[in-house]
Amino acid sequence: QVQLVESGGGLVQAGGSLRLSCAVSGSIGRLYLMGWYRQAPGQQRELVARIASGGTTTYAESVKGRFTIFRDNAKNTVNLEMNSLKPEDTSVYYCNVNRIGAGNYWGQGTQVTVSS
Repeated sequence: QVQLVESGGGLVQAGGSLRLSCAVSGSIGRLYLMGWYRQAPGQQRELVARIASGGTTTYAESVKGRFTIFRDNAKNTVNLEMNSLKPEDTSVYYCNVNRIGAGNYWGQGTQVTVSS
């Protein structure tokens, strides 16, 4: 059973930075996608960034150049470094692990609020 626990959300002023971290426990196999999604009130959940087991990264257009997703294999975490934050980045951020063909898992979510 894969379990995901997010941390690092909070309140920050526009232009500031936050780092989200997702601790991954359980076996995820060798083929997977790890990612961060976000969902604002009344909006659909959307992909922010993801990293594949081979290392390929994908970013939403709205965060390219500002956010960076990376894995820390020693700590078994997937992290999202968020810089130059904007009020429109305000949302609940969810960690996701998709074990390709073998299950899709979500964290409980962490709130990020960017004040103008």
